[in-house]
Amino acid sequence: MSLNIFRVLGDFSHLASIFILLHKIQQLKSCSGISFKSQVLYMLVYITRYLDLPWTSSPYNFIFKVLFISSELYIIYLMARAYKPTNDPNLDTFHVEFLLGFAGLLALLFPYKYTILEVFWAFSIWLESVAILPQLFMLQRTGEAEAMTAHYIAALGMYRALYIPNWIYRYFSEPTHKVDTIAVTAGILQTILYSDFFWIYYTKVMRGEKFKLPV
Repeated sequence: MSLNIFRVLGDFSHLASIFILLHKIQQLKSCSGISFKSQVLYMLVYITRYLDLPWTSSPYNFIFKVLFISSELYIIYLMARAYKPTNDPNLDTFHVEFLLGFAGLLALLFPYKYTILEVFWAFSIWLESVAILPQLFMLQRTGEAEAMTAHYIAALGMYRALYIPNWIYRYFSEPTHKVDTIAVTAGILQTILYSDFFWIYYTKVMRGEKFKLPV
């Protein structure tokens, strides 16, 4: 994948979301309000997408892949061990097996090629599009979120939203005019899932108010 300003901004927004989450957990010494299930799904996304890590030739891609995998492993460690008492499973109740089934079925039905790397890549793209749902479901149950948690979700959503102009730019700038239908479709789906959150984030958090869902 070629680099352009939208791709770079999207990648750094993605990285920023992870660092915001780590800062929140370590500063407050708490995982409250964070979905452990979403974090495990994101870890699965990185593992299945970056199976080609040993053969990655681009230093840019290699560094980001390592950062995403290592930081997500650390987040899971903090939530499962260091701050486990602050992680409430009674609120994190989304049935992730439906998301895994959704991603697995589409990956098997519509891969670009029937190879291990391509099927797992497609699986990671579809899973990433819905991996935020346990986190959003948790927000729905609690009705509110700490500012740092809201910033984390906003940065994560911005990362995917920035990939839309990236795809448009690539379509017009690359001679093949190729459309990555799997990535584009999954990216649009993911951005739609964030739409309600973005509206509340803009009308509340960006104006200095607490993130709170309307009753």
